[in-house]
Amino acid sequence: MLKRSLQKYINNFRGFSREIWILTLVTFINRAGTMVLPFLSKYLNEDLGLSLNQVGWIMVSFGCGSMLGSWLGGKLSDKIGFYKVMIFSLLTSGLMFFGLRHITTYEGLLVAIFLIMTVADMFRPAMFVSLAAYAKPENRTRALSLVRSAINLGFMGGPAIGGLIILNIGYKGLFWVDGTTCIIAILIFWLKVKEKKKSEYLKENQNNDIIVPSVFKDTPFIISLFICLITGILFFQLFTTLPIYYTKQFNYNEFEAGLLLSFNGLMIFIFEIPLINYLQRKKINEVKLITIGTLIMSICFFLLLINFWSGILIIMIFFMTFGEMLAFPFSNSFAMSRAPKGHEGRYMAVFSMSYSLAHILSAKTGFAIIDAYKSYQYNWFFMGSLGLIGAILGYLTLKLIKRESNKV
Repeated sequence: MLKRSLQKYINNFRGFSREIWILTLVTFINRAGTMVLPFLSKYLNEDLGLSLNQVGWIMVSFGCGSMLGSWLGGKLSDKIGFYKVMIFSLLTSGLMFFGLRHITTYEGLLVAIFLIMTVADMFRPAMFVSLAAYAKPENRTRALSLVRSAINLGFMGGPAIGGLIILNIGYKGLFWVDGTTCIIAILIFWLKVKEKKKSEYLKENQNNDIIVPSVFKDTPFIISLFICLITGILFFQLFTTLPIYYTKQFNYNEFEAGLLLSFNGLMIFIFEIPLINYLQRKKINEVKLITIGTLIMSICFFLLLINFWSGILIIMIFFMTFGEMLAFPFSNSFAMSRAPKGHEGRYMAVFSMSYSLAHILSAKTGFAIIDAYKSYQYNWFFMGSLGLIGAILGYLTLKLIKRESNKV
């Protein structure tokens, strides 16, 4: 019985091409080393002594750079191919992380983090397009989940190790680790994965006689971007306001805060691909799953209104993770399904930009509410209410999709 269950679990990971597995390995190495992000707000506030308002503006700079990088990455992926964009992005951003540790002024950090994120987030839309090139159409959602599992497996150990590095060496050590892993990851990709030429990819996927309408005329897609924006705002609270809340409210240190994020990563690594596989076999509508995921994420923030018991943090992370497992992979799959063949780059650029904008709004809005009311409770209530709006938008998108299918 146990052997059969184990075999069934392993079968969830079959059917991927060699390139997808290498991309997964590269993503794992990169994300395991991405230790700066979970502690960036704490580093800026506690180590450099910047105010919460200044931290909020630096996070805005982070998000603006991410938006520009996502747009550039999508445009360049359609023009010169995703392969070159991915190599340039990780190699250059890795080198830039080495220099970031020397910048400690508020103004310098605003500029430096904007530039780093512009280069670093060119990688995301290019990586999404690479999934379309290297994975079979029926495997794309699972391929994304595999890559997300690698991301979260990296986050499983990364934040906890990052917390230990901070306690023993200091925050500066994180920048060395982050830069080094970026460079190692992309060297493996360059050595092991052959570039799939853009002309070859377009020949397989694009009918040149089709006139491609503007992304912004696709109403269901545009509404789905607002849902992505909202779920992104909720999710990024895990990396902005929540790490500081753990310390201020429950006296958690960096290692303990890292363990909470590691719990999130462990759950996704174990459960996401089998869950995605099961839901796809059941042929449940993607937008319905996104809506349910958004609603779960919303409820999680209302749970944080219980601020006298630290156990609520584990319960919140547990349910937040399941909401995330429904909302994020299927949002990506839905966006890719709306894109005309050969033009995935620009759709995925706009898709990625919605999360970049979420990072801007998540940090600045969260810190502004906390600073204005001198309480985290108002922020949790606002985030929970925002999630309810996202669930309503999901319901409206579902209606539009059904109306579209009835016209066909």
